[in-house]
Amino acid sequence: MTISTLSPPVTPAKELVQSLRTNGYVVVSAETVAEITKTSLSDLLALNIFWNDLPRDPYLKDGGRYRYRRHASYEIKGDALVAVPHRAHWQSVDYNALHGGIERWFEPMQAQLTGSPAWKSLLLGMAHVLSSLKPVNTWFVEAHEFRIDTTDGIGRPTPEGAHRDGHDFVAVFILDRVGIKGGETRVFEANGSAGLRFTLSQPWSLLLMNDERMIHESTPIQPVGAHGHRDTLVLTYRSNGFQDSPNGGQQ
Repeated sequence: MTISTLSPPVTPAKELVQSLRTNGYVVVSAETVAEITKTSLSDLLALNIFWNDLPRDPYLKDGGRYRYRRHASYEIKGDALVAVPHRAHWQSVDYNALHGGIERWFEPMQAQLTGSPAWKSLLLGMAHVLSSLKPVNTWFVEAHEFRIDTTDGIGRPTPEGAHRDGHDFVAVFILDRVGIKGGETRVFEANGSAGLRFTLSQPWSLLLMNDERMIHESTPIQPVGAHGHRDTLVLTYRSNGFQDSPNGGQQ
């Protein structure tokens, strides 16, 4: 397998759609994220405070205590962003062999976060970019706040290993890295041999992937002092409805 360890090229806004079409992924600077979502970087950075208020993930099958998260779901039609009733996060075992096949009811995202103009601009701006690549009537969007910490001495951003998520596109934003080493991002062609490995470090920089073409994972983190953590936001965009449990997925 061919794996490059060089820092990935950062794609400017004007080349983003074509590069994503050609390569199956792009790495985007925080400044470009602000540009394409028509918000300011300072307004995006102001959202980081909400990652200090995440409940522990109770579903980790490895018995770990290192992951905290919240979840929300939306439908986007054109310029209309609509929050749907709170629902379970569900994946089939085809996409998540570790946690697939079960309804995972995470706490909803904070109302002050989801009601902010920057949050709405972020979700809509990403939808507009993806619609330039794949025009659809409705995007079914799931949003996940993650904090991975070193409570157990090691934290695993992707305990399921290298995987696809079962969506059209996956956007992974790094928000902060505090007192850690590791957390390297790895992206591979699902049907090829090429791969890329790098470390996202700039707050609000982005890895955007075509989930049908790419497999991804992040390596474990370890503290460089007494304690550390890594905060990310993951947005998934799907064109043919949410992945829902056969049991319905709503309370």
